[in-house]
Amino acid sequence: MILGHLDLDAFFAAVEELEGPELRSKPLVVGGDPRGRGVVATANYEARKFGIHSAMSCAEALRRCPHAIFVRPRHSVYREYSAAVWNAVREVVPTVERTGLDEGYLDIGEVVADFSQARPLAEAVQTSVRGATSLSAAIGVATSKVVAKIASDRRKPGGLTIVPPGREATFLAPFDVRRLPGVGPRSEERLRVAGLETIGALAALTDAELRRLLPGKVGLLLRDRARGIDPRPLETGTERISISTEETFERDIADRDRLKDELRRMSTGLAEHLRKKGETARTVTTKVRYPDFAIRSRSTSLLVGTDDPDRIGELACQLLDRALDDRPGPLRLVGVGISGFEPHRQLALV
Repeated sequence: MILGHLDLDAFFAAVEELEGPELRSKPLVVGGDPRGRGVVATANYEARKFGIHSAMSCAEALRRCPHAIFVRPRHSVYREYSAAVWNAVREVVPTVERTGLDEGYLDIGEVVADFSQARPLAEAVQTSVRGATSLSAAIGVATSKVVAKIASDRRKPGGLTIVPPGREATFLAPFDVRRLPGVGPRSEERLRVAGLETIGALAALTDAELRRLLPGKVGLLLRDRARGIDPRPLETGTERISISTEETFERDIADRDRLKDELRRMSTGLAEHLRKKGETARTVTTKVRYPDFAIRSRSTSLLVGTDDPDRIGELACQLLDRALDDRPGPLRLVGVGISGFEPHRQLALV
């Protein structure tokens, strides 16, 4: 697997700075009433210089920085920005698992074949997010969720960390054990009492030592994660409402006729699938990906569904022309998708 973890930098505070540019050079805290029982939701990097962090009481934040500006969270605004961010991400990496408004996992292996291509793809994601929202994001790329998440936190704001296969345990080893996802307060206390301060120290425990410190399945899980072993897949939780096929070329292709031949071949396969299911499709979509990983997709819908491969191929080729007219250039990928499924209805003769 090649997975990414994207984490928007100081998301709530960054949105407030976009909405109010005068706040950018000032310590800003998003949270509750500093003269009551409010808690810090997030703080910008100016405020963090004073040791202010999320989950701290706002009263303590005010004590540390009396001239800080406090604003109440505006979740409806943050949701709008979050939606724009993830729409931008999906333009580059279609399959994501959102774990919050400001973070989530990306199926980078769906787009690139190996780690040598992971950096330009991740940079394309960052550029897409910045272009759509002016927000910055840190990204970690690794073979598993646990490593990617820790990697995304390594270079903030706006950094990018790639952990190649085979380097997971070495990368994780120096980090404080509390940074490992799944290590809660009780587990952390047991480990520290035993003199284990780092993820590497946890990874090095023998079976006997592990049973004594962290008995049961939790201990085995945490030691595996400390070694970079985490087989969890992305959990997208979305119903499949379309089918598609695509081809990534070994070399970028500029010949439009050759690209159309590929689309017709794919359309034939999709039409066969429809016929086996006894269905037709009303919507055809052509997807293209450029050498810089930017994606364009164009769709058209019919009044009546079809399972005719020639018709699907014709529409796919017309959509390719539309996409290339908007942005000419060679392509690294083309694909065809169909949706709007309906049962095939045979008209009876009377």
